Amino acid sequence: MSSGRAHFIVFANEKGGTGKSTTAVHVAVALAQTGRRVVALDLDYRQRTLARYLENRLGTAKRRGITLPQPSFHTHDSQSESAFEAALEEAAEDADFVVIDTPGRDDPLARLAASRANTLVTPMNDSFVDFDLIGQVDPENFQVSRPSFYSELIWDARKARAKADGVTIDWVVLRNRLQHIEARNMRRVGDALGQLSKRVGFRLIPGLGERVIYRELFPSGLTLLDIGHLGDMGISHVAARQELRELVSGLQLPETVHA
Repeated sequence: MSSGRAHFIVFANEKGGTGKSTTAVHVAVALAQTGRRVVALDLDYRQRTLARYLENRLGTAKRRGITLPQPSFHTHDSQSESAFEAALEEAAEDADFVVIDTPGRDDPLARLAASRANTLVTPMNDSFVDFDLIGQVDPENFQVSRPSFYSELIWDARKARAKADGVTIDWVVLRNRLQHIEARNMRRVGDALGQLSKRVGFRLIPGLGERVIYRELFPSGLTLLDIGHLGDMGISHVAARQELRELVSGLQLPETVHA
C-alpha cells in the first residue's frame, strides 16, 4: 500500500447488482458519523452510483439547512495506473479510511485497488449465479468443485501483498439476502460458501436484506443512520438499520489508524 496512514476498504465484485455501491456508501457514512476522516473514491466513471449518492446527500443537507456527516468523494476516470496511484496517495494523506467502489466488471484499476486493500469486501446475493464469481459447484450435490478465476486472482494478490510489505488483506464476502430465494437454496449457497471460505481464506459475514428503503433513500442521499431526518420509521426501517450496524461491526475495522 502506498501509505500507512489510512485504512483502505475496497468493494469489489465483477458482477453487477450485488449491492456493492449501496453498501460502500453506507459504510463510508457510518465511519464519517463516528468522526473518522473518510475519503470515498468511485472508480465506475460510467454509472457513478457512489458519487451520485453522496452528491444527493450534499444537496439534501443544503436544501434542508441541516448538517450531515459527509465523506469527501471523487470520481476517478483515468485509465493511467500512475494517475490512480497518485490519487491513492492523495486520499491517504487526508483520511483515516479510504473507501473505494469499483465497477461491476473486470477493470484494471479495480484489480489494482484490490491489491492495495486492507479490507477487501465482495458483496454477493444468495444465488449460485453470484456464487459462480468465486467458486464452482457440482450440479448434482452442490459441493464446491473448485475456486473460480476471481478467487485465484484475489489469492495471488494477497500473496503478493504479504510478500511486498507484510500486510494481510482481509477478504470479506458479504452475503446479502434476497427475499424471493427459497430456504433450501439459501442453505445450499450457505454450505458452499462455508466450504469455499476454508479453501481460499475469506471471512463470511451477513450483509443487507433486499429492502425497498435502500432504493428509496438514493435521491436524498440519506442513510438508515440519519436518525431524525428520515421521518416516520417503521419496523422494516429499524430492522434494516440493525442489519447495517451488524455489517459494519462484522468488518472488524480498526478503532484507530496511524497518525
